[in-house]
Amino acid sequence: MSTPPADPNAAVIEEFRANAGKVGGFFEGMDMVLVHHTGAKSGTERVNPLAYLPVDDGYAVFASKAGAPDNPAWYYNLLARPETKIEVGVEQLDVVAHELKGEERDRTYAKMSELRPQFAEYEQKTDRVIPVVLLKPV
Repeated sequence: MSTPPADPNAAVIEEFRANAGKVGGFFEGMDMVLVHHTGAKSGTERVNPLAYLPVDDGYAVFASKAGAPDNPAWYYNLLARPETKIEVGVEQLDVVAHELKGEERDRTYAKMSELRPQFAEYEQKTDRVIPVVLLKPV
């Protein structure tokens, strides 16, 4: 699947695929995953590069949208169609998305904020509770 050239994530996705999952710039040194998802309304296939936190045998991703007041579209798409695939390094994995709630969500978000302080900043910038989605391989 390709990404339209107008997609602002296109360069990051290209760099990820060319370097076995490693990217530079803002994302340098972060664990990155490419999350495939299908538009809940449009049915259009999309790919988003996201930072992740390894959790047990899954991958926690964070719908931070850099602290914006609304959730990113990929979050709603995963809720609508939780069976999808991800790219980690050079592997493609089939996964099921599951939103973490309550204590489990809070603990996971706090751990990511410790590792990557910008996630604590995102939380301070918004009034919403930033969703955490666990991607579990099937």
